[in-house]
Amino acid sequence: MEKCIVCDAGMTAGLAPWHFMCAACGYEGTTLASRINDQAAHGAINEADREAGLKSMRRENFRVILRAIARLVRPEGKTLLDVGSAHGWFLQEAAALFAATGIEPDEAIAAQARLDGHEVRAGFFPSAVAVDEKFDVIVFNDVIEHIPAIVEAMEACVAHLRQDGLLVLNLPSSTGFFYRLSKILARLGWPTPFERLWQKDLPSPHVHYFSLANLTRLARDRRFDLLTTFELPSVRARGLLQRMRWAGQLSGIRLWLQYLCILAALPAIRLFRSDINVAIFRRP
Repeated sequence: MEKCIVCDAGMTAGLAPWHFMCAACGYEGTTLASRINDQAAHGAINEADREAGLKSMRRENFRVILRAIARLVRPEGKTLLDVGSAHGWFLQEAAALFAATGIEPDEAIAAQARLDGHEVRAGFFPSAVAVDEKFDVIVFNDVIEHIPAIVEAMEACVAHLRQDGLLVLNLPSSTGFFYRLSKILARLGWPTPFERLWQKDLPSPHVHYFSLANLTRLARDRRFDLLTTFELPSVRARGLLQRMRWAGQLSGIRLWLQYLCILAALPAIRLFRSDINVAIFRRP
């Protein structure tokens, strides 16, 4: 069995044949494979529901992230790379502050983003970046947890960031309310919520789950200094129904029952840890 990418301890079997955990530092990984340009995999996704369910919340969250970046970036810092830029929502928000470039591995989404006026390169990081190309800010919004070679990706960030440049990681948290609840339900014999949070059977599943502690350790070992961290809302009433049904895993009465339960529980859920962490690091 492979060793932990954070602390090098041995990984142990997790809650599914494809899931593994590190008892030493709490890192969680998986063997789920990406099918990002597989049209059959994309056929299961309702893109209209996906956009309606995510766009409003993500753009609000992106504005919060950009305000934090603006406080921390060097005054002369003007270039930003958005890795996994998808439809270009973050690029659009960032355009007022930075010369912003995106990289998107999904060729169809990258092409549409270019048609919408965004500077987006089709491909993967770091191969889509020139060897000598450097940026003041590199951002991964809900992306770093999808990259199998995450250590190599973070080391590439060191190479492609200017001195005192910022690495911004916006990603799901293994200490969040919904993720912890999904693990309890999986142990009780209902694996569906756990599989959904790993995005199993979707074109680009999660391959990592971090807490703030083990994520910071991974970054520090790559010579990054943590500047700030904060949580963002992981669920809002607006767009919730579309978000729950866009992957096609819920329908009919099950969908409506779970939707109504989550809607009723939202005020209480906000008292617990969020499922989204943002960590901003500086390249010294």
